[in-house]
Amino acid sequence: MATGSFNYCNLPPWVIASRHFNDNPQPLEIQGVKEANRFLFEKLAAIPSQEERALVFNDFMSVKFQLHHWQQQATDTARKSIRNSYLRFLRGWMMDSNSVEGAVLKRWVESRTGVVPTFHRARISGIHSEAYYDYSVDVIKGSARTNAIQSQLDLLYEYCQFELPRKFPGAVSIRLYRGTYDASEHDILEQVGKREQIVRLNNLVSFTSDEERAWEFGSTVWEVRVPLCKIVFYNDLLPGSIMKGEGEYLIIGGEYRVRQVMCTV
Repeated sequence: MATGSFNYCNLPPWVIASRHFNDNPQPLEIQGVKEANRFLFEKLAAIPSQEERALVFNDFMSVKFQLHHWQQQATDTARKSIRNSYLRFLRGWMMDSNSVEGAVLKRWVESRTGVVPTFHRARISGIHSEAYYDYSVDVIKGSARTNAIQSQLDLLYEYCQFELPRKFPGAVSIRLYRGTYDASEHDILEQVGKREQIVRLNNLVSFTSDEERAWEFGSTVWEVRVPLCKIVFYNDLLPGSIMKGEGEYLIIGGEYRVRQVMCTV
């Protein structure tokens, strides 16, 4: 199971999830997000400092989604709903990608790009499977914890896409690494060479730009070329450290050409 039948992007799901897209990436946009928040992006474009842009983005999110008003709500449920912003869900993912926060992030990718998850606590073989049902239950639990989380993540993605060309001028993709203890857990679609494969990754996956750090997360390390348009978040996008270490990236999955890195120790 690789893609759904619809999405909210400018390209269809089977294109976004394909290996061919990664080889020839095109810009991705979530329908209506930049247009509806044109004032924000016009203001950001006039600010030369990345740190100042990040503060402006945080302030905009706080005001737009009333994240700073959580203490004024009448009930505990309402206070928690607003207090648990997109930052809480990013932290939850970094602690455990199979948490309810991780489920909500995977559902955002699924609903916006049409790329469906292949794993959440267990292998997901299809939308009628028990694993998909359990994943959907986690989505419901997590979504009830906050206010308009899907819309918050829409804006986070578009802000990330705004910043990436400034971080990597002239680039359309970057080299990233992922460590895994059991590479066989992933779907191997094609053996291209002795150390190169086409692999189907989960619809949302963590990578790092630091090859040495990748070895901390598994006995097998993959090197991939990731299109900038598939990057949802990276560790220094916003003020303060949300991710566990430097060089961490959160990317949209699908079919990737991976090259196994040889250990030099």
